Amino acid sequence: MTSAATLSIYRHLFASVAEEMGVTLSRTAYSPNIKERLDFSCALFMVDQGKPQMLAQAAHIPVHLGAMPASVHAAVAACSPIAEGDVVLLNDPFQGGNHLPDLTMVSAVGFRIADFGLRDEEGSQSKVDQKEPLFYVASRAHHADVGGMSPGSMPLSTELYQEGIIIPPLKIETAEGRNEAAWQLILRNVRTPLERAGDLAAQLAAHKIGAQRLREIVDRYGLEEVVSHARGLIDYAESLTRQAITEIPDGCFSFQDVMDDDGQSGKAIPIKVTISVSGDQMAVDFAGTAPAVGGNINAVPAIAYSAVVYCLRCTALAILEIDLPMNEGVFRPLSIHLPPGSLLDPPANRAVAAGNVETSQRIVDVVFGALAQALPDLIPAAGQGTMNNLTFGGSNQERPFAYYETIGGGSGAGPRSSGCDGIHVHMSNTLNTPVEALEYTFPIQVEEYRLRHGSGGGGQFHGGDGLVRAIRFLTPARATITSERRRFPPYGLQGGDPGQAGQNMLIHEGEAISLPGKTEVTLNAGDIIRIATPGGGGWGK
Repeated sequence: MTSAATLSIYRHLFASVAEEMGVTLSRTAYSPNIKERLDFSCALFMVDQGKPQMLAQAAHIPVHLGAMPASVHAAVAACSPIAEGDVVLLNDPFQGGNHLPDLTMVSAVGFRIADFGLRDEEGSQSKVDQKEPLFYVASRAHHADVGGMSPGSMPLSTELYQEGIIIPPLKIETAEGRNEAAWQLILRNVRTPLERAGDLAAQLAAHKIGAQRLREIVDRYGLEEVVSHARGLIDYAESLTRQAITEIPDGCFSFQDVMDDDGQSGKAIPIKVTISVSGDQMAVDFAGTAPAVGGNINAVPAIAYSAVVYCLRCTALAILEIDLPMNEGVFRPLSIHLPPGSLLDPPANRAVAAGNVETSQRIVDVVFGALAQALPDLIPAAGQGTMNNLTFGGSNQERPFAYYETIGGGSGAGPRSSGCDGIHVHMSNTLNTPVEALEYTFPIQVEEYRLRHGSGGGGQFHGGDGLVRAIRFLTPARATITSERRRFPPYGLQGGDPGQAGQNMLIHEGEAISLPGKTEVTLNAGDIIRIATPGGGGWGK
């Protein structure tokens, strides 16, 4: 029998599985992007009502909230039966992924539905295949290079094939051992195979820890009790989500914002949302959003789902002062409509590298902009609205290197306080890479790393300030910058001023050259890339 106390215990037990997977992954990874920046997520799933349902996700990367379930569903659909010891690997954005650098692993945990007479609420035997595992663990990590047309695998692409190796769901490991042919195929298609092998091995280690911890929970409490509380926790999350939605006034609320461009043309690209609230249900409609574009800012549907759920969880936290459990229950009161063929539901094989990192941020801005009409004294102004992606690579003493990072900025001010300075906002939630780690690992020198004072928007409460990061390259290299809010700054709310737009610059032989928001540059030894990130919007007059 479940109770509030036991649900709380099980919530933290399930979350601890995902959290310890994350600790294992970060401590055993090779690349600074995973080890230092913690650019990964881990989650636990349970099969119920015939499909895998998210049971817990660690507080890692918000943009993975909706994408992790899509990956698990794709893995199960493509590779069943998945036995204990099987690990499925994928990154195809059109088969459960979000963009190619994010490599997702899914593995079964050794409790089968046949081991436990799982019955539905009416008491009849579940229709799930009796050979199907009852639990899955999953991890998703951003690998610093997966091939493609530029180092770091975040190119100014016009089709998916230019962005790196495309991996449909496949079994990379079974109880008999590693799929060596697939493993070597992947490593042969990347610039830094030793680093990739280390990071993939770290994900496999995280899965072994996740499976071990879940078995310990079942051994201690019994499978029937664990399943009962898992179901109860999902229902509890749904109940809390519906309770939060009832606190939002009924009505329709619309908002539109724009992306600077798609990296191929100078045209602004609108994203529009209409949120309809009726009782304890919320419908989110992106009709009016631009069609899919030629550049790489298209976003697959899982990204839109992630952004909407993130906004709803933030709003629920502000309304109820309770952090919603992150599981399948949060999705149930939501309906989301994405126009087919649009920027948020593009045709197959369109370029999507920046959709995950940049378009996701703008979806958050428009959803919060709409909710601000319903909850004007609760919703904050826009944060920096970009991840300021920087990738670079080359060869140092005949050793290849490739790096990826996102750079923090200002968060938006709210009705109670000013925004935070120099942090990752909304869909990012990573750390920075310490200067020492950067200079130790790569042939670069960090010339400048500081707050960009005065870049936050004014108002009753001030928007957070952005950052300035300047990197001198000590060897020739190629770099790609993918950034937003260079033309259209983050908006203020309730009379607050917008934050300052960001700026990108190349300093070559002492001359400062302005760079667009999305660009690729060839660098000589001594050249400096300087990125000044946006400040957050202000709140109130």
